[in-house]
Parts: sequence; structure tokens; C-alpha cells
Amino acid sequence: MNDLFGFSRDVVRERYALRTPSGFVPSALPGWTNAVCIVQISPAMGANFSQWLVTFEADGEGRGNTGSIEYFVYLVAGRCAAKVAGEKQTLTAGSYLYLPPQTDFQFNGAGKGTQLLIFQKRFEPLAGAKRPGVIVGHESKVAAKPFLGNAGARLQVLLPDKPEFDLAVNIFTYQPGATLPFVETHVMEHGLQMLRGQGIYRLDADWHPVQAGDVIWMAPYCPQWFVAMGKTPASYIYYKNVNRAPM
Repeated sequence: MNDLFGFSRDVVRERYALRTPSGFVPSALPGWTNAVCIVQISPAMGANFSQWLVTFEADGEGRGNTGSIEYFVYLVAGRCAAKVAGEKQTLTAGSYLYLPPQTDFQFNGAGKGTQLLIFQKRFEPLAGAKRPGVIVGHESKVAAKPFLGNAGARLQVLLPDKPEFDLAVNIFTYQPGATLPFVETHVMEHGLQMLRGQGIYRLDADWHPVQAGDVIWMAPYCPQWFVAMGKTPASYIYYKNVNRAPM
């Protein structure tokens, strides 16, 4: 139940949004059964991509085809089976998949409470470049490198840094007290979910306390900065559009 007097940390503005689990409302989405689907970010908000959180009930399933859209799927919690382009996979917490356009997919065999975080973007092909194929990985296999030389803020780059990819998905982990080294203002758009810990996020000219489970959308050129607070590390996974000239 929400606090008295309609209090919420949720904020939806023209250049950014902060969404918290207390305000999430499920949507019924085609292809997903026995699952609670939360559309966290979408074009209806002003974004140029979508971000979902899917929480499976017992015997939950998701199936379909990506069509003209590319998917990045990250297993936040639990485990499940996946069948992608005819190939079977077993996913555990920290596993991830990149699904290019026109890819058949099926997720099933999930335990109750298994969660998938899904980023969706309309694919922008690059003339002369080979189109990306399916990628399956696990965050534990990706090195966490100091960001701009700061050992207290480490970045894991989950997708290849190659021109054929028009999106990137990374995990940022901060030791308590670590920060982004400067206030970033850039052309890339972000969708973000806090995975662990807590901190303060600057969005535009505002400051917001954030914690695990919170979701942030940042429009292009929205000033942004983060500091990890508390006694444990803070981490988040985030999307950004890359490698394409603006229109």
C-alpha cells in the first residue's frame, strides 16, 4: 500500500522519468501467459525504445517473433529455459540474450518469481555491415573494468563494441561513495534498472534517492550523475543507442 496522502517517489517529466515498484501496474501483452508484465518505459513516455519487466508465475511462458524489433533480455532473478532460433538454452540469474530482428523465441520452465528485463528497439541497419546474430552470455564471464581509471566504479560491456550494433547494454557497479566522474550530457538515450544497493541520481537539475528495483528513463541531453550510498555496492543495468548518426 502507498504511504498516506498519495506520496510517491515516481516522477515523469519531459526529459526524464523515475519509476518505482510501488507504482507499477501490469499490462496484458500478447505471447506472455502466467506472467506479470510491467511496461516500465515506452514511446508513450517519449522514449524511442521500450523496457519491460516480466515476472513469471508457475508454468509461465513467453513466445513470439521479434519482427522488425531487436531484443536484449537479461535474467534478473531465477532460472528458465529459452529456445531461440531453434536453439535451446538454460538461463540463470545474470544470463543475457541478444535477439536480432525476425528471430523466433520461447521462454518457459521458469520457477515462480523468475524475472526477465527486456529492452526493445527498432533495428537500424548500417549500410555495408553484416547484421548481428543471436548472442548468449552471462555477466560473470564479462570483465568489470575501471571506468575512466576509477577502480571504485567498474563497467561491464555486455554486447560487442562493433559498428553493426545500434544499441549497447552495460552493467555499472559502484563501491560505496563512488560516483560518475562528471555530469554527463550526451546524445544517447538511456533506460536503466537498479539491480542492487542505493544512491542518489541527478536527473536534469533534480536529485532523487534510488534503490534496487527502481527504473530511470533519460532523454537525449538530459544531464545525469550518480553517487552510490550506503554500506554495500550499488549496481544498475542500462541501455543506450549507439553507432548511428542522428537524423
